[in-house]
Order: sequence, then structure tokens, then C-alpha cells
Amino acid sequence: MNPASSTTQDFFISLAEFLCYDSITMDRRRLIQYLLLNAFISACVTGAILFWYDRNYRQAALSPVQPAPVSSSDSTPQPTLSPNVDIPVEIVSIVGAGTLTAESVVVRNAGSEPLNLAGWQLQDSDKNIFVFPNLTLNNSGAVQVHTVSGTNTVIDLYWGETEPVWQSGEEAALLDPSGNVRAVYQVP
Repeated sequence: MNPASSTTQDFFISLAEFLCYDSITMDRRRLIQYLLLNAFISACVTGAILFWYDRNYRQAALSPVQPAPVSSSDSTPQPTLSPNVDIPVEIVSIVGAGTLTAESVVVRNAGSEPLNLAGWQLQDSDKNIFVFPNLTLNNSGAVQVHTVSGTNTVIDLYWGETEPVWQSGEEAALLDPSGNVRAVYQVP
């Protein structure tokens, strides 16, 4: 018999004995170690695949948001919204106040009908204004407005500011295209 093949065969036999569970000769403590190792490796592989997928396909799957049309004097005016009609839209949260890269605002349609946010404005107490592009929020839909620059998607909009906008204790207001305040939120 070839000594190299004997060594290879011995290696694989010892590897199989080490990696395989034998219910007759192996104790339960070692089984638990194998199960924990299996769960850890599975979680790592799944996480790596999801990370890779997110980096390679998520941006391609999300369509960019078109900017709101610029109004001119000869274009048809937007419908005037009555301040007496309740529009169930809310500012859910503002996080990262004072930190440019972390600042974001979540706006949600709390109603049962789709809501077009084209021309709506998000503003702070210092009158910094973000104008929403042509974007429709479906019922219970939400969009996150980031203070920094970026590429708009259907779930993330970017303001393009170079300085933080939000300060703790400040009020954020959401105004419809007619200038009526529809939601107010106090920055924590």
C-alpha cells in the first residue's frame, strides 16, 4: 500500500470521526458544541449573503424618485387643500439631531388613502425648508428624509445640506402645498 494514500486515508478518517456525531460513543456536551457551532456558521453565512445581496441588488431594485415639477405661471395650479380637512399624515420621528450624517426624519401616511407629497414642505424653526419631490405614500407608507446628500429612492429622500438642520427642543412642521401646517413634531 502506498504510504501517501495511507496518510490521506487516515487523515479523512480522523476528520470524519472529529466532525461526525456518533450517538453511541459521543456525550451530549459535545453534541451541544456542534449544534452551537452549526448555528453560528449558519448565521454568519446567511448574514454574509444578505449583506452581499443588499450591496449589489437593493439599489438597482429601488427606482429613483422624480423631482416635483417646478411651478410656473402658465402651468396648471395645484389643488388648494382646505385647512379644515384632516389629512392623516404625521412626523413619526427625528433622530440624530445635531449630527449631520445621522439626522433623518420619518414622515408617515397614517390614512387609508394614498397621499401625494409633491410640493409639501418640511421645515424647522429656523425656516430651513425641504420640498418633497413627486412621491406618493400609500396607506401606512413612510419615507425617511436624510439631511445629507444622496440619491433619492422611494423610501429615502436626501435634503443635500452641509450642516445639521435639527436641534433638540426645536419644532419640525410638515406643510401641505397650500402652506397649511399638517403635522408638528418636537425634536427630542
